Amino acid sequence: MNNTTTANDGTTQKIGFLHKLFGTRPGEDFQPKEALSYSIAGFGQNLVCGLVGSYITYYFTNALLMSAVTVGLIMLFTRLFDAFNDPIMGTIVDHTRTKDGKCRPYLKFTPIPIAIMTVLLFLPISPSSIPTAATVAIMTVIYVVWSVVYTIVDVPYWGLASSMTSDTNQRGTMLTVARLFCTLGGGVISILVPSLTSAWLKDYSDSSGTLIAGMEQTAAAALRSRFIILAAVIVLISIPTFYIGYKNSKERFQDTKETRKLSENLRLLFKNKPLLLIILSGVLGAAKGMYMYTAMFFASYNLTAVSELGFTVELFGMKGAGLATLITMAVVPGGLIASVLVPFFTKKIGKRNTYIWSHILGGVCMVGVYFVGWKSPVALIINLIGLVIAGIPTGFGNIITYAMIADTVDYLEHKEGVRAEGICFAMQTFINKIGMAVGAAFTCFGLSWAGIAADETATQTLAGNAGGLDFLYQVTVLWTGLSLIASAIPLFFYKFNEAEQAKAVAEIAERKALAAAASGEQTDPDEYVAESPDQYMDLAEEEAKE
Repeated sequence: MNNTTTANDGTTQKIGFLHKLFGTRPGEDFQPKEALSYSIAGFGQNLVCGLVGSYITYYFTNALLMSAVTVGLIMLFTRLFDAFNDPIMGTIVDHTRTKDGKCRPYLKFTPIPIAIMTVLLFLPISPSSIPTAATVAIMTVIYVVWSVVYTIVDVPYWGLASSMTSDTNQRGTMLTVARLFCTLGGGVISILVPSLTSAWLKDYSDSSGTLIAGMEQTAAAALRSRFIILAAVIVLISIPTFYIGYKNSKERFQDTKETRKLSENLRLLFKNKPLLLIILSGVLGAAKGMYMYTAMFFASYNLTAVSELGFTVELFGMKGAGLATLITMAVVPGGLIASVLVPFFTKKIGKRNTYIWSHILGGVCMVGVYFVGWKSPVALIINLIGLVIAGIPTGFGNIITYAMIADTVDYLEHKEGVRAEGICFAMQTFINKIGMAVGAAFTCFGLSWAGIAADETATQTLAGNAGGLDFLYQVTVLWTGLSLIASAIPLFFYKFNEAEQAKAVAEIAERKALAAAASGEQTDPDEYVAESPDQYMDLAEEEAKE
C-alpha cells in the first residue's frame, strides 16, 4: 500500500498505521478513531454480557441454591422471550430519527439502566430468609427487565456498524477489531470470575478443590456476599465505554424513507434470503458454545472428582472452580489467531467459505475428542488441545457473521430499496440469544438429568454419581462438536458473496444519483454514498476475476 496520499490542498500526507489497518485516508469521513471508539464500547458491553451470560446460572444454582431445573426454565423462558423481542427492538431502531442518527442515541441513554439491573441480578437473597418461590419470582422479573434493557443497546450497537461505512472491507476490518475488543472483555471476565470464585470457596474446600460435605450453605453465603460487589465494579468500568462509542462515531448511511411497522419489517426479513440462511445457521449452531456455560460446573465437579482416580488437576495454583478459567481461555489462542486472519482468509476464499470450513474443522475435532474421554491426565490434555482448535471457528464466526449480516443490509436495499439495519442486526442478537438460551438452559437441564445438585456434595463424586459426571462431559464436548458442524450446513446455499455485494452497492449509489439528478436535488456525500459508483464497480470486477 502507498504510504502517502495527496490532500485536497495538493500537499502530500503520510499515512499512519491505523489508516493502513482500516483502509482509510486522512481527511475522509470515516476515520480510525471511530472504529477504535466503537470497539471500546464493545469491550465494555462484553464485560457486562460475559458476567451475566456465563455466570448467572452458576450464581442462581450455587449461591441462591435454586434447583437446576428451575434455573433452566428461567434461562429458557427469559432468553427466548428476549430473542423474539429483538425484531421489535429492530423495528424501533428503524423508526428512530434523531440528529444523532438511529443507532447512536441508544449508546447514550441505556448504560445507567443496564448498570442498575446488572447489580440487581446479583442480589444476595438468602434461601433461609425468603421462600424459594418468592426468590424465583423476584429474580425472574429482574432477569427479564435486564434482558429488555440490554436488548435496547445491543441491537443498535451492532446495527451501527453498517451505518458508519458501506465499504465491506473497511467494515470487515472494523468488526474484526471490535470483536477482538469484545473477546478481550469476555476474556477478562473468564479469567476473573473463576479465579475469584475459587479463592472465595477456598476455606470451604479440600485440597483438590472439592467442596467439603456440610459446607454447602456457608459456601453459598460467601458467594452471595461477594458477587454483588463484583457486579458493581464491572458496571462502573463498563459505563464510560458506551459513551466513548456514542461520542466518537457517526452514522453516514441512513434510510430516510417513511418508517415501517413491525409486520412490514418482518416481510422484509423474509425477503432477505441471505440473512435467513445466516439465521438458520445460527439456530443450528446454538449449542456450539456449550463449554462456556458448563465450564464452571465441569471444573467444580468433574475436575475435582478425578482425585478419586489418584491424580489432582491443578495449574498455576488454580483448582476446582478456578480451572474454569483454563477451559474458557483455551479457545482464546485459536480464536485470536483466527480473528487476526479474518481479512486474509475472507479476501482469499470469501467470508462464506471461511465460516463453513473452519466450523467443520472445529466440529470434527470436538466430536473426536469426546471419544477420548476425561478420566486420565493424557485425556484431559487432548481435551484442552481440542478446545484450542475449537477456538478457530469461534474466532472466525464472531467476526464473519456480523460482516455478512452487514452485507445483507446492502442486499435488502438493492432488492427492496430500503435499508433496515435495525431488523437485520436484530437477527444477529436473536442468534446470540438463542445460543445463550440453549447454552444456559441446557446446562442446567443437563445438571438435573445428571443428578448433580449444588447442595448435595455426594452427587458431585465418581463414587456417588459417575454416570452423571459422564453426562456433563457429553454436554460440554459432544454437543459442542455436533452444533459446530450443523451450523455450517445452511451456508452451503449462501450466494451473496463479496463481488455481488460490491455490485449491489454500486447499483444503489448509481440509482440514488440518477434519482437526485432527475429531481434536481444535490446528493449529500455523507448520506448513502461515500465513494464513487465506479470505485465499487472496479472492486466488483477485480473480485469477480479472482
